[in-house]
Amino acid sequence: MVEPNAVLGVVSVALGMVLSPGPNMMYLVSRSISQGRRAGIISLSGVVAGFLVYLTATNLGLAALFSTFPQVLTVIRLAGAGYLLWLAWKTIRPGGASVFTVRDVPHDPPPRLFAMGLMTNLLNPKIAILYISVIPQFVDIRAVNVLFQGVVLGLFQIAVAATVNLSIVLAAGSVAGFLAHRPAWLRIQRIAMGSMLGALALMLAFSRSASF
Repeated sequence: MVEPNAVLGVVSVALGMVLSPGPNMMYLVSRSISQGRRAGIISLSGVVAGFLVYLTATNLGLAALFSTFPQVLTVIRLAGAGYLLWLAWKTIRPGGASVFTVRDVPHDPPPRLFAMGLMTNLLNPKIAILYISVIPQFVDIRAVNVLFQGVVLGLFQIAVAATVNLSIVLAAGSVAGFLAHRPAWLRIQRIAMGSMLGALALMLAFSRSASF
């Protein structure tokens, strides 16, 4: 059984991270704006495949690790909190480039779009740390179903990321045109997302339990 608070925590972290600028968002937006929604959706399927690779690899290894060395969670919790704080600053800091800036990228066939989406996600340190440092914080190691919890929580993260990214892919062209002439709205978005990530980092840093 996965605790509702753990699900809520993972969904909150996943939402804050997927809405903050990063390699996945930049790639999907650039493809959608330059090559169309179909290309964006194919690229997104590669990104989702990357999430599934992380889900499988990390849970099979981390379940056994945490059962043997539960104190590792303290190190992971602090590392995850530090990363979220860094990501919050990167989101809020002045002078950052908008992910909705139109970029000139070559048109690629569907197999390459999928492969690029997959590799962009697999090589994304933001996602690596999410699965290695953040999601395990919400797993209750006192329960017998550690592996099951990790898989379920990871699937919730994938569902949130896929839904939000699909919305971004479908709306990228319209949003790019809207923000191009409204820099104040872009600043508001950065401040809101950075504040959310900062709050989640503090929650993670000062939580002493295996799940909150």
